[in-house]
Amino acid sequence: MECELGHNPFTGHLYAFTNRRRNKIKCLLWENNGFVLYYKSLEEDKFSWPKSQEEVMTLNGQQLNWLLDGLDISAMKGHKNCTMTVFF
Repeated sequence: MECELGHNPFTGHLYAFTNRRRNKIKCLLWENNGFVLYYKSLEEDKFSWPKSQEEVMTLNGQQLNWLLDGLDISAMKGHKNCTMTVFF
């Protein structure tokens, strides 16, 4: 599997794959003693798959949720990270 992916799948990274019609998505993750497979199939819609020249993209948790919800992650922007001062 490492030869096919070009990466070590046992590192704990999540790998997401889609089919050509972009109506199905599979996410693969190694957890301690086995793989976790998340599979989602859309009846009428398509996933908005990122358009990137890179084979591998790094996404944060929010971007992954947007992708699984069918949103275009290149058009979405989250809140800026800000530092807060808390008084007790």
